[in-house]
Amino acid sequence: MSLQYPLKKIDDYRWELEKTSAMRVPGLIFASEDMLEQICSDNVCQQVANVASLPGILGKSLAMPDIHWGYGFPIGGVVAFDIEKGIISPGGIGFDINCGVRLIRTELTEKDIESSLKKLIAGLFVNIPSGVGSTGKINLSSGNVKKVLEKGALWAIENGFGSIEDIAHIEEAGRLSEADFSNVSNRAIERGKGQLGTLGAGNHFLEIQKVVEIFDDSWAAEFGIFPGQITIMVHTGSRGLGYQVCDDYTKTMLAAARKYSIELPDKQLACAPVSSEEGKRYFSAMSAAANYAWANRQIIAHWVTETFVKTLGKTVKELGIKTVYDIAHNIGKFEKHADKTVFIHRKGATRSFPDIPVLIPGTMGTSSYLLVGAESAMTETWGSACHGAGRVMSRAKALKNESGAEVVRKLDSKGITVQARSYKTLAEEAPDAYKDVQSVVNVCHSAGLAKKVAKMTPIGVIKG
Repeated sequence: MSLQYPLKKIDDYRWELEKTSAMRVPGLIFASEDMLEQICSDNVCQQVANVASLPGILGKSLAMPDIHWGYGFPIGGVVAFDIEKGIISPGGIGFDINCGVRLIRTELTEKDIESSLKKLIAGLFVNIPSGVGSTGKINLSSGNVKKVLEKGALWAIENGFGSIEDIAHIEEAGRLSEADFSNVSNRAIERGKGQLGTLGAGNHFLEIQKVVEIFDDSWAAEFGIFPGQITIMVHTGSRGLGYQVCDDYTKTMLAAARKYSIELPDKQLACAPVSSEEGKRYFSAMSAAANYAWANRQIIAHWVTETFVKTLGKTVKELGIKTVYDIAHNIGKFEKHADKTVFIHRKGATRSFPDIPVLIPGTMGTSSYLLVGAESAMTETWGSACHGAGRVMSRAKALKNESGAEVVRKLDSKGITVQARSYKTLAEEAPDAYKDVQSVVNVCHSAGLAKKVAKMTPIGVIKG
């Protein structure tokens, strides 16, 4: 294998990208040996090295096992910066701000919904708008968009979507307090008016799943998970509003990098000092978009509950529907690590704090995982783990590889009911376009970044 950057094997799951040229710190890639060829062929080592050259970087430029090529920063990248000397970059958080996952548990088993599965999928498909540019059943005024941006999931709960009990099971209680809607553009607010409560397209999905394996009995019991149980997973983010925030500030940060004489090996790393006015404005706008995403998943979860109640003719109590956890994948946050406050970029990575659920979604037709955060992650990865399978095939290549109709047939042969707005999305998001999620999760588990608790497989899928 020819490598542009030398990788030093630390152990079976850690590979150090040694410092070269402008790198201020080494890189560290978490992967099994059989993952390396794909990782290196994607040229993400270059991106890991580029990130390592940014001012104020602390520790190492980290890459999770689901790493793949991204905008500026790799997807699957984690990095911390000094809050005085370091930077903040939209490329280090991503366009889909707070793309994340909510896991909902029930007291149902597959037998309880077997005869109603197709009705459930059809009901969810109608009740939860999906697809590219989809608009929802909620048409907000600009004033109400601003309230959503300030309050996040709490706004949804105060307006009748779900229970206040959910707040305790959402990262940051579903709200970043630093949000300031005045730093969000009118264009972003306009895009957010009609998209609250929508799933979107791309890799976003809603799945009805069943628990097929328990790895840790005590943690499964703690989270209310049991074998054969029906769970629901919602994977979506901040929709067009978040995309617009990232787009707006990427342009701002290019000018800021020149203003503060920050050398960029790639203009997609456009950034500003964390402590600068430009940095503060972007962080407050990103926080607002993150709040929008938490409100979005809170509303969708409420409509999931409504659909189950209506279709199965049971009460919420009888169904036992409760939120296990809701966690962000693309986010930037101030966090205290070893008594020092740092600024963390997690792009295609999840928080992995001790005793807190970590949610790793699979792809259509493949398993998803519930893990629990590990203490060792706090000292090695700023409390972070992987976020999913990670792409190995571009959407354009996936379209040529397999038709949407073929994907439906394959899923049907596995007993998975799927409903989507278009065959094109199904082809783009085919399971073969992604890494093996089990291998990715096993690396995180074996490296001590998070501990496996349970495995869920889909029986019904909704795609945009």
